[in-house]
Amino acid sequence: MRDPGSRTYAITGGPVFDGGRFLADHAVIVHGETIRALVPASEVPAEVETISVDGAVIAPGFVDLQLNGGGGVTFTDSITAEALDAMHAANLKSGCTSFLPTLVSTTEADMLAAMRLVSEYRTKRGPAPVLGLHLEGPYISGARKGIHNEAHIRVLTPAMRDTLCAYAGTTPLMLTLAPECVDLRDIRALADAGVVVSIGHTNATYAEAKRGMLAGARAATHLFNAMSPWRSREPGAVGAILDSPDVACGIIADGVHSHFASVALVKRLKRNQCFLVTDGTAPVGTDMKEFTFCGQTVHVRDGMCVNADGTLGGSMLTMIEAVRNCVVSVGIPLAETLRMASAYPAAILGQKALAGGIVPGARANLALFSPKTFAMVGTVDRGAIHMWF
Repeated sequence: MRDPGSRTYAITGGPVFDGGRFLADHAVIVHGETIRALVPASEVPAEVETISVDGAVIAPGFVDLQLNGGGGVTFTDSITAEALDAMHAANLKSGCTSFLPTLVSTTEADMLAAMRLVSEYRTKRGPAPVLGLHLEGPYISGARKGIHNEAHIRVLTPAMRDTLCAYAGTTPLMLTLAPECVDLRDIRALADAGVVVSIGHTNATYAEAKRGMLAGARAATHLFNAMSPWRSREPGAVGAILDSPDVACGIIADGVHSHFASVALVKRLKRNQCFLVTDGTAPVGTDMKEFTFCGQTVHVRDGMCVNADGTLGGSMLTMIEAVRNCVVSVGIPLAETLRMASAYPAAILGQKALAGGIVPGARANLALFSPKTFAMVGTVDRGAIHMWF
């Protein structure tokens, strides 16, 4: 149970990644829900309780901007505070302390219910762990729907546009849409209101995708998946995203949704505009073999989530696995990979004060893991420490 109260303690005994660099022989002093100080280990006051992590990396808690479910629940099918609690509990075991619950294409009533729930949840529990809401659809291309229910794909109405704009004024909101399916003036209005417009589930040509970015889209949802590919004569949405230095892209580094060579190429091209997402689903943190997603039965097979015709339906990936894959299989340095898992996604939402760094005054959200095996050792969630060994 998370109840840090006014407890003060220091975490030490391993390299500290403060968001920019690794520091040896340092300690993170936590007081209540915040980080009080980052100091040399020798300067920890004698009266402060010390917890040693025995060589584990002490890093900012991970941030996942695309989480469909976990702990046995799917957010789209269970728009409840209990579902958010279950997703958070499952996430903590992989070092993920903050996330965007993701609602895939569904009814307007469900969208409004999710918006109300997330606002109420954040009011009651504070702005973390639920950083906001990700609406993945329904304003997408039927030709690139993936596992989304085609019956729910529709055109954005002026009334719903205004509702989304108003909501973004109070709660961080990411909206995945297909730029060829939404009026460019609406994209501009959404972006101006603070909505993080993300290109995804799109069959856009290169020119159409570029126009969407010029109108205000500044992110891309699970790059390569459910979008028009890069071809020699028509670069498509993928080509437009890779050709836009200021557009950030989420990538699922599981070796299934994206080949590790593709992850390496994207990282070289996008640099600090490439961030990790899991697209995690209900089975994460459980031994479930099948679940319902988008009205379909999805089976867990060989580490993949697929429906009857083999279409991918989310993933089994966790953030610590994505970090390990990027370091071990892609060759990205650990420091940069940790930024891809924390600082970069936090910055996209304008939430750097809540996540992404270890600095005095920041939220005490930390991931503690072995630098050799990437096994989780512990997680600090708003000051409350959970040890997993």
